[in-house]
Amino acid sequence: MLRYLTSGESHGQSLISILDGVPANIELDIDEINNELKKRQGGYGRGARMKIEQDKINILGGVRGKKTLGGPISIEVKNKDYENWSKYMNPMEDIDLESKKVSNVRPGHADLVGCLKYDFEDARNVLERSSARETASRVAVGAICKQILKNFGIEFISHVVQIGSISDDNIYDFEYIKKHVDNSEVRCVNKSLEEKIIKEIDNVKKDGDTLGGIIEIRVKNVIPGLGSYTQFDKKIDGELAMHLMGTQAIKGVEIGIGFDVSKSVGSKVMDEIYYNENTGIKRATNRLGGIEGGMTTGDEIIIRCAMKPIPTLYKPLNSIDVNTLKSYTASIERSDNCAVPACSIVCENVVAFVICKYFLDKVGGDNLRDINSNYNSYIKRLGERGWKK
Repeated sequence: MLRYLTSGESHGQSLISILDGVPANIELDIDEINNELKKRQGGYGRGARMKIEQDKINILGGVRGKKTLGGPISIEVKNKDYENWSKYMNPMEDIDLESKKVSNVRPGHADLVGCLKYDFEDARNVLERSSARETASRVAVGAICKQILKNFGIEFISHVVQIGSISDDNIYDFEYIKKHVDNSEVRCVNKSLEEKIIKEIDNVKKDGDTLGGIIEIRVKNVIPGLGSYTQFDKKIDGELAMHLMGTQAIKGVEIGIGFDVSKSVGSKVMDEIYYNENTGIKRATNRLGGIEGGMTTGDEIIIRCAMKPIPTLYKPLNSIDVNTLKSYTASIERSDNCAVPACSIVCENVVAFVICKYFLDKVGGDNLRDINSNYNSYIKRLGERGWKK
């Protein structure tokens, strides 16, 4: 079973991940992985931290000569800013605990509840781990998963469909998004909206405030049958939602037309099914976003995520000192004022992990040759039942 854990603090030495369950003989393109990390750091609205860090993957084990060995892969992403924080963050030496102490907890962050739960007097112990800096690990993990799946033609893309009050209501095909999205500072493929979005980000920044938005993730060439209807915890849409909701600042996830199902009649929600000798079994529409009954249908997977505005504000909201309970304005940590474009990269790679996990569960195999054999056998059987790639 594919699984991973992450470790590390925002200003610690490194972010560490262990990715277990990767089959043997998968060739990794390190440049592609580093490119995903670079894209995560980009986007209009990012803060000063991104000028310090230049994230690159360092694989410590599980890979030899760029090919996976079948064992756990240990991944490091170094924090360059640690050199400025070592006297506050060193895990093995006596350190200065007071200079960077945070007791004025910030609304919208994990600070207050984390201090109450773990009995801390210093919210630094909470915010270092709860920081979105941790998402660099998840991008690295997802980028490796993409390289497994590209052997089977599975592709991923994401783009921004709303920031603040400005939304793009157009529908684009996969290839159009793929062609244009990386040319936009805000990862919006509608060039007529890009300047408006940038202006809104600038205006909100001047006011010391922040912006959230909505991103869309698309997955192409997924085979039918990933996931299962037989138990609630085997449904792939349930796991996708869980992993995405476990991503910092995500407050909502919808698949296909999502919440619009609640205001439409059934005939305008379900995807009618047809059979043609040339194309095989096909759906006329894809309103349910490529998932029915907790399983992939073989159609394009379409997911949207709502990201809340970053809660670290340069005009801080009222809060309390967690130790004295006195009223204060919340502490200010270095922050972005809009990270929606970066979040699209994070969520895209989070989705890649889940798709890869369910793909390997369905197809099976300890090495690339066995997976190829099992995959081809499954595709052949589906063809006998009327489904065509």
